Amino acid sequence: MRHALNGPTMGTRWQATVFAPPGFDPAPLRAALQAAVDEVDGQMSTWKPDSDLMRLNAAPVGAWLAVPGQLGAVLRRGLEIGRASDGAFDIGLGDAVTAWGFGPGAARSEHIRAAMTAERVPAHFALEINATTGLVRKTRPLALDLNGIAKGHGVDRLAETLGAFGLDAGLVGIDGEMRALGLRPDGHAWTIAVEAPDPDRRAPHAVLALEDAAVATSGDYRHWVEVQGRRLSHTMHPQRGAPVPAVPASVTVVARSCAEADAWATALMVKGSLEGRALARRHGLNALFIDREGDELRETRVGPLFETHPAPERVG
Repeated sequence: MRHALNGPTMGTRWQATVFAPPGFDPAPLRAALQAAVDEVDGQMSTWKPDSDLMRLNAAPVGAWLAVPGQLGAVLRRGLEIGRASDGAFDIGLGDAVTAWGFGPGAARSEHIRAAMTAERVPAHFALEINATTGLVRKTRPLALDLNGIAKGHGVDRLAETLGAFGLDAGLVGIDGEMRALGLRPDGHAWTIAVEAPDPDRRAPHAVLALEDAAVATSGDYRHWVEVQGRRLSHTMHPQRGAPVPAVPASVTVVARSCAEADAWATALMVKGSLEGRALARRHGLNALFIDREGDELRETRVGPLFETHPAPERVG
């Protein structure tokens, strides 16, 4: 029997589709799924002043702080991808994200100037995690922001929760970041839509078929600000402390975990299509770049998944 479950999280909604034997009660599963994403949000939100992440942001430089296990794991993953991406993915841009109005408050010109003139050091040089104790400390002033990875981690927690209930097949997601477990009951892979990079409507651009894999997309068409008539995306340039001036329309990454796909999609957006494709090839990533050329869209496929299989089915 098919069960479609959902609930609120991180300013949007989570969803889960599972097939279970007759008589399966979905209520305990739904409660567990909600608890899983609530825990992620409670630890990693920049919108909740009392979250564990904001507690770390407020801690003095040099002070060791105990953090919950999930937050510690996401911080480690974020720092690892930061190093691997040559700093293109940086969890230390909280001041810039807030200054430009992508956090809880509106954009403020004095904060934008401060963010753009600040001396910037990548988070993987400014945050230390003790491998033995798990304690964390900042070695210099740092405003952490996990919006480029926390949602993906939340999707992974949804998948883990299905597993804890003995469900080895399902599809879970948060606002377009998705993870597929196993196959559908008919033996087919789960179909995932890649959204068209269109700010005016929500429509599929292509369809992927996934089995035991996750997908995340970063784009310039959902969250943006307009400055002097120019639309700037929410993707921040780690060195400039400001939105990246020229980015692909979108980058979609398929990976083993949704946290990994989420972070790498952001990193490739920051790098841009040319350098991003080189970075994706260097790390063996599966990525779909969509660029605007006038009124047309151009796709570039990178990685074994996209290069050895037919192109994603186009829609429309």
